[in-house]
Amino acid sequence: MRDMQIRTAILGASGFVGGELLRLCAAHPFLRPAKLFGDSKAGQAVAEVHPHLALAYPGVAIEQFDAAALDGVGLVFAALPHGQTQAIAGSILDRGISFVDLGADFRLKDPAAYQQWYGEPHHAPELLERFVYGIPELHRDAIRGSGAVAAAGCYPTATILALKPLVDAGLIEANSIVVDASSGVSGAGRVAKEATAFNTIAESFAAYGLVSHRHTSEMEAELGSTLLFTPHLAPMNRGILATCYGRAARPMRRDEPLEVLRAAYADEPFVHVTEQAPATKWTLGSNAVQVTARYDPRTERVLAIAALDNLVKGAAGQMIQCANLMLGFEETAGLPLCGVYP
Repeated sequence: MRDMQIRTAILGASGFVGGELLRLCAAHPFLRPAKLFGDSKAGQAVAEVHPHLALAYPGVAIEQFDAAALDGVGLVFAALPHGQTQAIAGSILDRGISFVDLGADFRLKDPAAYQQWYGEPHHAPELLERFVYGIPELHRDAIRGSGAVAAAGCYPTATILALKPLVDAGLIEANSIVVDASSGVSGAGRVAKEATAFNTIAESFAAYGLVSHRHTSEMEAELGSTLLFTPHLAPMNRGILATCYGRAARPMRRDEPLEVLRAAYADEPFVHVTEQAPATKWTLGSNAVQVTARYDPRTERVLAIAALDNLVKGAAGQMIQCANLMLGFEETAGLPLCGVYP
């Protein structure tokens, strides 16, 4: 293990994910946030933008991004809206800086697929092959040897971890999968919008992105199966609950899918396979994923469920987990295993 601190830059430091990166890095033994970039809050102190982090970052301010400011930086985290990372990724990679991007810009290997799902051409297709898709439980070895990772987001992480072992084991028929997933409002970002205002979401529960949500493409690419994905907005701050269904490929014992998950994740530090139906509250503030699965002989369907914190394992925690592997640190360094309850 390397016994040094890595000067770390965070792009999008003023957002919810940026704040979570700062919270987690404050307890990390090797990552030291040295450059914090955020256009909308440039010039403001961390204590103003993220009051809960005031004691950890006294006197630290958020800056306007300048590539020249990356001199001496060993790691860059980017938590920017899609389309923005493409413009700066080349300059970061050319400097030989380890790079973890949470945006969607480099998750899809096919630039035509990016244009199909995001409605605009990809402006740096030559960089796509340099990025590894960032779910450590599935791509640990590739992440460990990579200098650039496109970390998976919250919906795909929950869905893929719930389903991948079952699909690979041949328990679910390809192209029969339906995913209903719900997210806390923080998943929509920090910018004020009418659709996520308190009066809109309180005491309400709504679906959105019908048959066209962009994260569908990532799920299909990782699972090798066409699926129907419907996201929902839940009146809570944090959390993802993905409830997934697929037609069984054959009859099986009721708990056979659960046993497959247990075998697949037996050595995974952040995945807990449970007989209970997982709840988002169980993962609050942690990098943990809680998963379960069943076979229903009456409907001949397989049911799989995953719960995680969308800002930790679904975002900042996943980014740090990937960075730990890239930099040769213990994979669990700086990442909480336990949630906050109640």
